[in-house]
Amino acid sequence: MSKIESQLEELGLDQKEMRFYLAVLQCGSAPVTVIAERAGVSRTNGYALLAKLESRGLVSQLAKDNGVMHVVAEDPEVLIAQWQRSRALLDDVVPQLKSMFNASELKPRIHFYEGREGIVKALQGTLECHSGPLLGILSMHELNEVPGRDAMAAIIDERVRRGIVLRVLRSQSRDVETVWPSSPEDMRELRYAPPSIDLGMTMYIHDDKVTYLSSKRENYGLVIESQELAALNRAMFEGLWAISEMTPTRKK
Repeated sequence: MSKIESQLEELGLDQKEMRFYLAVLQCGSAPVTVIAERAGVSRTNGYALLAKLESRGLVSQLAKDNGVMHVVAEDPEVLIAQWQRSRALLDDVVPQLKSMFNASELKPRIHFYEGREGIVKALQGTLECHSGPLLGILSMHELNEVPGRDAMAAIIDERVRRGIVLRVLRSQSRDVETVWPSSPEDMRELRYAPPSIDLGMTMYIHDDKVTYLSSKRENYGLVIESQELAALNRAMFEGLWAISEMTPTRKK
């Protein structure tokens, strides 16, 4: 399967539909029987495929002077327009579905992830921060081991791309080197906890979720979705933030 065929498949076209559609694009304008032959499908299947692609707005029929109907492709930009309509619909319906999801009686929800891949998955979940800044307590020595600097850099880049502000607390004794300082470009505000407080485990708080990341020794990620737990941890974070040391802002 070619790259474009694979991409069309991801857009929802099956093998016969994509072959017929590509044949239309290649022919420009031709009777359905010609398109079907080029696509390697029967005449009967050709008419069925034509109807499906017409319903998606990808092709249409045009009467020629001799009265023969020709199949022509619509501008492929229609795919983008369809995606935009779907995105607008999702933007409207997903918050409603989430409110129903959040109101379910199955709370709290607990997700346990093992190993480095599990820790990365738990980290990626923090990028779904929808209300207020993302709060983090980061143990740098442990994060440098698992999931590692490259994985963290990817998470940071995506967080910034999504416009998520991070307020973060760290212990200077856990910092392996001077990285990830307070930075407007990286949308990060850093404070150092008092020396008597050793922050030896990573925790993120956002919305109604608390994410815990262990050291390499225990090697797990734990996500708990609970309004009460998130509120408690947020209050403890703010208390610790108030007594922690501000750090200078650095620009790239």
